[in-house]
Amino acid sequence: MGNHRKTAAQLAGVVVLMGSLSYAAVPFYDWFCRVTGFGGTTGVAAAPSDQMLEQTIKIRFDASKERGMPWDFVPQQREMTVRLGETGLAFYEAYNPTDRPVAGTASYNVTPYAAGGYFTKIHCFCFEQQVLQPGERVQMPVTFYVDPEIVNDREAKFVKVITLSYTFHETDLPPAEPTNADQAALAPAPGTGVN
Repeated sequence: MGNHRKTAAQLAGVVVLMGSLSYAAVPFYDWFCRVTGFGGTTGVAAAPSDQMLEQTIKIRFDASKERGMPWDFVPQQREMTVRLGETGLAFYEAYNPTDRPVAGTASYNVTPYAAGGYFTKIHCFCFEQQVLQPGERVQMPVTFYVDPEIVNDREAKFVKVITLSYTFHETDLPPAEPTNADQAALAPAPGTGVN
């Protein structure tokens, strides 16, 4: 009887451990991809590169939408050529043709995957949720550079063209922030003695 309890406790421990590992796997994989560029995940920097080479690389821009996402979403340029380390600026356009506000977030990747860790974003619309009002059209920038260290990578140094792809997904609208009128309605009436 004691052996059965011990075995049951060990199995329960294994189940808890496996559940914990599977829960942690997604954020760990995301972190791993961001650090290594694996799977086309880009790097992020707070400032432009401090080094620039004469060697150039072509950047192509792609846009798609998740099924059911009502926006129109397109790149404003199909491609550009930049020097390694040079700061590039590209724009994507989004349009909400509906009669309701629609929120969205963009997922992204870079191909070929070997270049993912060297494609570095300084600023991107994909870093935060976007909300478009009915009929609203916006230009959304992405500022980036290709890290000159790419020339030292045994696979990535042969890359001549990098494709940056975004897919927009519809998300829940953020909670409405109270307006001045809402705050006035919540304030106690003068002379009620409520502090």
